This record gives sequence, C-alpha cells and structure tokens, in this order.
Amino acid sequence: MPAPLVITCGDPSGIGPELILKAWNARHERPVTPFGVIADPQLLRNRARLLGIEVEIAVADGMKHGVLFADALPVIPLLNRLVDRPGTPDRANAAGVIEAIDRAVELVSNADARAIVTAPISKRPLYEAGFRFPGHTEYLGHLAAARYGHVVQPVMMLAGPAVRAVPVTIHIPLAEVPAALTRDLIVSTCRVVAADLVSRFDIKRPRLAVSGLNPHAGEGGAMGREEIETIGPAIEDLNGEGIDAFGPLPADTMFHARARESYDVAICMYHDQALIPAKALAFDETVNVTLGLPFVRTSPDHGTAFDIAGKGIARPDSLLAAIDMADRMSLRA
Repeated sequence: MPAPLVITCGDPSGIGPELILKAWNARHERPVTPFGVIADPQLLRNRARLLGIEVEIAVADGMKHGVLFADALPVIPLLNRLVDRPGTPDRANAAGVIEAIDRAVELVSNADARAIVTAPISKRPLYEAGFRFPGHTEYLGHLAAARYGHVVQPVMMLAGPAVRAVPVTIHIPLAEVPAALTRDLIVSTCRVVAADLVSRFDIKRPRLAVSGLNPHAGEGGAMGREEIETIGPAIEDLNGEGIDAFGPLPADTMFHARARESYDVAICMYHDQALIPAKALAFDETVNVTLGLPFVRTSPDHGTAFDIAGKGIARPDSLLAAIDMADRMSLRA
C-alpha cells in the first residue's frame, strides 16, 4: 500500500481547516486518497463543532496510519499551538503554519508521505513574524535544497481541466517584472516545466506556448523591446535544446478554446498574466502545482478567504482536486 499524502493546516484563521474536514467527509461520496494532517487537533475539533461537521480526530505520531483514514481523520499535532479565530489573521499563528510546512517536507523526504498538499496561507502574518520568503513556492524550494543537498528552481504551475499556465516571475511587484525577466530565467523555467510535464504528467513532447510581456507582444518593438531582446532569444535557446517552445504570443489571444488546443502549457511573464485565465476558466477545479522539486506538492488555487472563514460555506472542490492530482503525480514518480 503506498504511503499516504500529508496535508498542512495552512492559516487557521482562513478556510483551510474547514476544507480539510470537508475533504475527509467527502470519502462517503467519492474516492479520497488517504491523507494525514499536520495541525492542532483541538482547533480542528473546535472548527468541526462550530460548523456542525461530524468528524472523529485520531491523534497520530507519524504517517503510519493509512488504516485509520476510513474511520478517523489522522492528525499529527503541532508543537506550536494555534490561535482559533476564524476570519482574523494573527501573527501568533506564524510559528505553527511554518512548522507544518517544515514537517511535511521532512515526512516526504523520509518517504513517510509520498506527496504534500498545502492548505492556503496568508503571507502578511508570516511577514509580520519575520518570515523572509515571498511565498509557499519559494520556501518549499529553500527546504528542498536544504534537505536534499542541491539547489532547485521551484516553478509555479496552475493546472486545471482547461489550461496549464506558468508565471516566469511570481511574487514580485509588477513594476519589478521587466528587470527580473531575463533570458536565462525564461530558459531555466521552461526546462523545469518541460521535464516535469514528461515525468509527472506523462506528456511525451510538451508544447510550450510563450507569451509576450507587452500588449500585442510588443508590436514589433513599438510597445517594448522585451519580446525582441529577451523572450525571443530565450525561445531560440529552448528550440536549440530540443524543447518545443513557440512565441512570443500576445497574451490576450492565448487562452480562447481554439488557441489552447495548440499547446500543453502557457508560459507567461508574470503572476496575473498566468493566474487570471487559469482561475477564470475553472476556478474550483484548478490546482497550484510546484514543479522542479524532488517531491510532489500541490495546493488549492485559491487563498485563505478570511471573509467566509467559519461560516460553513467554503467548497472543498479545489482541495479535493489538489489531493487527486498529488495522488496521480506521486504514483508516476
């Protein structure tokens, strides 16, 4: 029997705890890959009571609990207790949120779990507590390098039934994108994407559609020269390595149905250029996947949703999709 998945608690003031509880309950209606949760057991009990969700919590000391999953939600308790205030983020939770991520990477690197699924985090409380990474993706890259002994390039991909989309630059201000967008960064990002689409998604020869940065892909230099001086040369480099990449393409015509038939993944130049179409096309089924890691990590495509936390209306669809994708990807590894 393969090792179970491990889910991190995310920000406890958001909808993560609710989604985890509902994902476990969903096993009555559909197959759900067994998972364990790194969280505060009492917080999960309290949240279940608040929302009227029937759940049996089984406190576990590790991931050897696949047989428990049918009857109870296995929870590995955090050393750092969490403040339970739905809808109100608190920097006091930062230590527990980070601990959950750290321990998940430890479990997967020891083969006690076969993939990580992360519930959404809020960056501001982490920053206020001294967290120095832009987000989940970058922190996981740091942990992977420390534990596996070699530098990795984590790459964010939004993967849904309608499109896969990758931002080359991620959690930086839009004004900083042109300076951060280099020929080498585009090439290295596309290498990671192409390799993981082969190994994790079983696509024999991935087709990478590469967007421009500027409107109309620069209009031949009239609206910017990044397409001529940076993006186009990067595509030439990729073709020279045998990677099927083409562009630069105007981003506003890349995502209609006929255009999507021509590629396996859209390579975009900045965060919103990739995430807006991916989420607009299939918000509830799209999954955030981190490529380039020595382990599988997926996450829902949405955030903490503090405005609806504790109200019982959050839908677990994207978390369930993340669980399903982590299961499939890790079995291919």
